[in-house]
Amino acid sequence: MEVNLKNLTPDIRKLYDIKNVLYDKKWLKTAIDFDLYFMYRGIEEKDGIRYDITVIPPAMLGLEFIKTKGHYHIGQYGEVYTVLEGEAIYLMQKKNNKEEIEDAYVVKAQKGDVVVIPPLYGHTTINSSKTEELKMANWISPQYKSDYSLYEKMQGACYYYTSEGWIKNENYKNVPELRFEEPLKSLPEDLNFLKSR
Repeated sequence: MEVNLKNLTPDIRKLYDIKNVLYDKKWLKTAIDFDLYFMYRGIEEKDGIRYDITVIPPAMLGLEFIKTKGHYHIGQYGEVYTVLEGEAIYLMQKKNNKEEIEDAYVVKAQKGDVVVIPPLYGHTTINSSKTEELKMANWISPQYKSDYSLYEKMQGACYYYTSEGWIKNENYKNVPELRFEEPLKSLPEDLNFLKSR
């Protein structure tokens, strides 16, 4: 689906909006607030599924690659992403009822790749390029709500992706070793599984 974003007004996430989830606190002390990424929500809605586009310019947040704030979906809502331009890393984590992480995995995706966010998994998206903009589309139920509280409480996801590689977030008690999964090569034909069960 071709969309001209110039005529649309995005929601803008700024650096200070996500300061609580950043790795490099030393860098943050002197960093000036700026626009991090742009969310064009509700571009289209079809069969109870909403289509959005998010644009994340290349940037380093100190030692850490630019990323989204990270959130869980309240309820049993999944989500599907397609990379339209650039390259992305999707970091997924699943918590138990004690807020301990019982699973964490990464999917690296290039233009045309598709990534499914399973229900009950929190997720963060990282632009892993220092030079290219990341543009991605997502499909999700318009009924879903985001829960950022665990990411804020723990100062980010269970791992940070930095210029030195993956670093465990020490604020979590137990963090499993990261596993790496492959993206899908095409969008599932039926997206009804995105509706809450």
